[in-house]
Amino acid sequence: MTTALKKELLFLPLVTIITVVTLACSEPTDSFRPLFNGRDLTGWVNVNTAASTWTVEDGLLICSGKPYGELRTERMYQNFILEMEWRHMVPKGNAGVFVWADDITARGVPFHRSIEVQVLDNAYGNTESHTTHGDIFPIHGATMTPLNGRGGERAFPTENRSKPSPEWNHYRITANDGSIALEVNGKLVTQGTDASPRKGYICLESEGGLVHYRDIRIQELPDTPVGASDIAIADRGLRSLYNGVDLSGWVTPDNSGWTPNDWRLSFAGESSDEPRISTEQSFRNIAFIFDVLPHEESNVARVFLRDGAEQTAIQIDARDPEMAEHFAEAGQWNRFEGTLRGELLSLTLNGQQLFEDRQLAGATETGALTIEAAGPIDFANIYVRDLE
Repeated sequence: MTTALKKELLFLPLVTIITVVTLACSEPTDSFRPLFNGRDLTGWVNVNTAASTWTVEDGLLICSGKPYGELRTERMYQNFILEMEWRHMVPKGNAGVFVWADDITARGVPFHRSIEVQVLDNAYGNTESHTTHGDIFPIHGATMTPLNGRGGERAFPTENRSKPSPEWNHYRITANDGSIALEVNGKLVTQGTDASPRKGYICLESEGGLVHYRDIRIQELPDTPVGASDIAIADRGLRSLYNGVDLSGWVTPDNSGWTPNDWRLSFAGESSDEPRISTEQSFRNIAFIFDVLPHEESNVARVFLRDGAEQTAIQIDARDPEMAEHFAEAGQWNRFEGTLRGELLSLTLNGQQLFEDRQLAGATETGALTIEAAGPIDFANIYVRDLE
């Protein structure tokens, strides 16, 4: 209540005073709430990056840009207004805000299926295919109809309003019933409609740029009807076993040939007599996901779900009759997904069921997850969930 209003109340009858105060107290209030508390990462999930990728200092959320990957919200959102300020600390920096994302990253990439709101520094440069002023576009299986498009699914800003490194920029993202709009530094510039998914997680992207964020806040809007196909994949409790910067959590012999390669875990093809890498942790009953990119020179690789148990070995072989028709074309990633419960293994390849509850007689009860290579190969998106 203002000082002027308080003075006016002194000269009004009691009934009038009660009425005025009631109206003043019922005025709409700011319904935004912090999405980042300025102290720690409460409310956020580190999906596939290192602890060093996301840090908090002096009220800022700082992204190192290494490795490529994602930080997402703990919960899903459907309709909302999201506001934040960001700045690139190094020219030509790259990052993004993802809307309506799945719980984990898409096959063969370090990023989610989602709608991306671009966060590029001006020095990155503008082309016919992208700008540095707030493009919006669907990625990795999501869809969207752009307004102010150029023949594809990317929506381009109608005006160049972002400021260069190291100046702060303000984004206001309105996501409502499958439509998305971006205001850059106070003016609406980019829009898209008919997005799918249209309910999911909000993510911040690490993509090489040193980025600062602050004042991240959200206002939730009323829900609208949404079909199951337009809802992102909800949290399956999967956690990444590889952090993208080093081999923390893994054990490998000297000169094994395995190296951290940003979001990829790579085997160069030259190694000692033990071309294996194993998790420090042992597992019993798990759900798992891993992506594989065989090279032209690759021979058969194997993933042991319990180290030392031949019965639990999954062979990565495009010539295997059971896998051949489901293997991706040469040069493309393959996703293996399944569960191991006791002696029962279920497995899918690129979304196609290979078998369900196959008996693995004599399998050990526990063991590390171990990868054995025989030629150059890349792994990525290695996730597990303890079923116990």
